[in-house]
Amino acid sequence: MNSDQAAVDRIRHDTATVNGTRLHYVTAGDHGSPVLLVHGFPESWWAFRRLIPLLAARHRVHAVDLRGFGDSDTAGDDHSSSVAADDLHALIQHLAVGPMHVVGQDVSGGTVYRLAARHPDDVASLTAIESGIAGFGAERLADVTHGGAWYIGALAAPGVAGLLFEKEASAFIGDYLYPLYKVSSASVGPADVAEYARGYGRPNGFSGAAGLYRSMITEGDEFRALAAAHPLRMPVTAIGSRGGDFTYRAFSGVAAHGVTSVRLDGVGHYVAQEAPELLAEVLLEAFARTKAGAAR
Repeated sequence: MNSDQAAVDRIRHDTATVNGTRLHYVTAGDHGSPVLLVHGFPESWWAFRRLIPLLAARHRVHAVDLRGFGDSDTAGDDHSSSVAADDLHALIQHLAVGPMHVVGQDVSGGTVYRLAARHPDDVASLTAIESGIAGFGAERLADVTHGGAWYIGALAAPGVAGLLFEKEASAFIGDYLYPLYKVSSASVGPADVAEYARGYGRPNGFSGAAGLYRSMITEGDEFRALAAAHPLRMPVTAIGSRGGDFTYRAFSGVAAHGVTSVRLDGVGHYVAQEAPELLAEVLLEAFARTKAGAAR
């Protein structure tokens, strides 16, 4: 058995019925402040499989499959970042571990931002990895005339994901998406693609992604109003790699105080999968800063 598989085997699986849905999540570690890892696309909790053991040595770590992803229930046509944020709030209440270090990446940026803005008592610190927020630049990622990704609009269009991507989930993910972002097979191999395709290839398997991408395109006005009324006051860290300072600029627009910016040069978009050891170092430092600040 290789070390990666041994680490995965030590991760505990559970489900929680919250907010009208069933969420699958995993847990590792039995001491330290609690952490919640929130994946992006085309991912599930599995994207953190190598990161979790590195954090669990010092923290109680939870990683969730958002509604419509992985082994959680599929989402309805009305799914949005608002629904996903309410799911996370309900999950945190279910876990009953107190405020958590919330880490979100990619398209979950709007979801974890909503959670932090609407339920600040849930969030000890917020870390965003290669992610944006509607109204603060994220919608530009769908603008194909200026280098945006065509598949974002396709996923956001009602019913299109089921027609175009569901039956060919493995090919779309493994032969198109990860190669598009130049991810090496050492970071995301055939077994990883098969795991993702298992969730996305089920009926309505793209329902979660479809709802979050619709939100990314349509919720800009709402997010600008939310940021004006409820700027984030917990520590916020923005981690950028392939996207440069995109994440920092987005989250600086919604935070009351300065955002800590970390740039990972030479790392691609899917940081947790491509550089888990480096990401673990950055996250552990961010969590420690929060603890030190609270002690003052």
